[in-house]
Amino acid sequence: MVDVTGKPETLREAVARGRVRMAPATLRLLRAGRSSKGDVLAAAHLAAVMAAKRTGEWIPLAHPLRVEAVEVAFTLEPRTPGVAIECRVRTTGRTGVEMEALTAVAAAGLTLVDMLKSVDRTLVVGDIALWEKRGGRSGEWRRPERPGDRPAKRAPRRT
Repeated sequence: MVDVTGKPETLREAVARGRVRMAPATLRLLRAGRSSKGDVLAAAHLAAVMAAKRTGEWIPLAHPLRVEAVEVAFTLEPRTPGVAIECRVRTTGRTGVEMEALTAVAAAGLTLVDMLKSVDRTLVVGDIALWEKRGGRSGEWRRPERPGDRPAKRAPRRT
């Protein structure tokens, strides 16, 4: 584990995105809210928040952090077909929250798979990547957008 005791506490923020691809019929079922397991997007939202808060337990050598805010957004994409996921994580600390945002996206995607696998065995979680980070010595970083990149719609601020 890297020693961060000498680093100053600063506001840290990271945004990660990913996608879950699925059959068109599965997306229609999700849009209609007809999953036999209940509210799929609510469960995926909770999974993302819980994962962000426990990343230090999941990822070897990751620092356990006091996560202060997690925002999760889902966009249903008929053209893909699938669901775009975006997670924004914030804290004030000595190390960044990039892993927390990435872990949150992965957990949300895996939860979508778990809740929809009974109707669609072709689900694929992918395209998980860091898109933005702020804070710390390296400052701000933003992934260059490519044609076709579409972020998930912004979610209301949630803690």
